[in-house]
Amino acid sequence: MLKYSATITAIGPLTSEFIDAGILVFFGQSAPEELTEFALIHDGQTLAAPVAPGDEFVLGGEHYRLLAVGEVANQNLGNLGHFIIKFNGASTPEMPGDMCAEARPLPKIEVGAQFQILSP
Repeated sequence: MLKYSATITAIGPLTSEFIDAGILVFFGQSAPEELTEFALIHDGQTLAAPVAPGDEFVLGGEHYRLLAVGEVANQNLGNLGHFIIKFNGASTPEMPGDMCAEARPLPKIEVGAQFQILSP
């Protein structure tokens, strides 16, 4: 089941520092300007169902299993298109808005790349 889908429309100039640390910060089109510097801006609209551990995040043809979803991550995604994925292999999120995924290298991220969140 497709839970969320979007296309990256802009990449903030400071995102490479986060990507190097295995962290992706996403915001929808209405992100405040001060947050767009370190975020991947996307055109996603509707969260079809809550994201849960065991779901997959797909980017650049790579599938990453989500291991943890913070208590406000779904609310942030549904309301603002905002979510943070840390590719750290953790089963408990550090922050309530975090999602944690398998610790693996990230694909090249560019404007026009599509991503999805799927249930298995």
